[in-house]
Amino acid sequence: MPGSHGWGLGPLGSPGHLGRMGGGRDPWDPPDAWVPQSLSADAGAAGAVQFLAVGDWGGVPDPPFATPREVATAAAMGRAATDLGADFVLALGDNFYYEGVRDEWDPRFQETFERVFTAPGLQELPWFVLAGNHDHAGNVTAQLAYGHHSPRWHFPHYYYSLRLSLPGTNASARLLMLDTVLLCGGGDDFGVGAQLAWLRGRLAAARHDRYVLVAGHYPVWSVAEHGPTACLVRLLRPLLRRYRVTAYLCGHDHNLQFLEEGGVGYVVSGAGNFVEESQHHSGAVPPGSLRFFFGAPASPGGFAHLRLDAHAATVTYLEATGRVLYRVALPPRDLSP
Repeated sequence: MPGSHGWGLGPLGSPGHLGRMGGGRDPWDPPDAWVPQSLSADAGAAGAVQFLAVGDWGGVPDPPFATPREVATAAAMGRAATDLGADFVLALGDNFYYEGVRDEWDPRFQETFERVFTAPGLQELPWFVLAGNHDHAGNVTAQLAYGHHSPRWHFPHYYYSLRLSLPGTNASARLLMLDTVLLCGGGDDFGVGAQLAWLRGRLAAARHDRYVLVAGHYPVWSVAEHGPTACLVRLLRPLLRRYRVTAYLCGHDHNLQFLEEGGVGYVVSGAGNFVEESQHHSGAVPPGSLRFFFGAPASPGGFAHLRLDAHAATVTYLEATGRVLYRVALPPRDLSP
């Protein structure tokens, strides 16, 4: 809710700016961030952390630099933030079509982001950002640096960790942001190994968190045009299961999906700018895993709303019309040894 947030962003447990690297920090040693909630009485009474998840929202490189779907989705996200509540936005990559941005002063930051997501319900919300393949076609370092220009944009490292406290409880949740383009060979082997080692360490450290969410651009499982991502099925899926991750959130395929396999929920939210109906890979996912799919070509777009409270992590898929398409409640993790 606008004006209700007491965001203290910085290295775990300390105040400061989440996005500033430097001071001799190893570039493959990303910061943790503590995200305490200091909510208004109304929001605090809800006893929840809530956020919007949107992927593949990044407009087009020609005027007016935003598609009708992006504009409609942005307006609907504003209404959802006001009506349902939201503490932040999770941006799941492909933030700028088709070749990312050139530098931190690129006008696309204004044309495709700042001037589109203008609804009152969104103006106070921080965005936590990760990179997609179209971002890597340009200058991802410039997207990291843009956090120095915009109070809304938080992208401190290619991969990073957020801790969330659930209001009115002593429970916490963990959100781990990945760069799946690098993880799947878009960089050198050192970077792949370092990111995997970091992820294993963060998952092990999250053993007492009530919910653990992992986010990346590429899907693990998807029935749509791109289908499952082989390297993530091989590298990431075993970790999600071993560490009892609540859900993996992604984009890349331009539709909305929910799949469940091995106790892990798979949330695809890639309908922020394009919507595609292909289920070309329906035979490539585990039998019975697909629970929901929406990719109507005439749709004005869509996104997901997540609510984490003491009892469940509830995922609600919303069309840009405001229509609720699907809702699922995921249980807290079993924290017994």
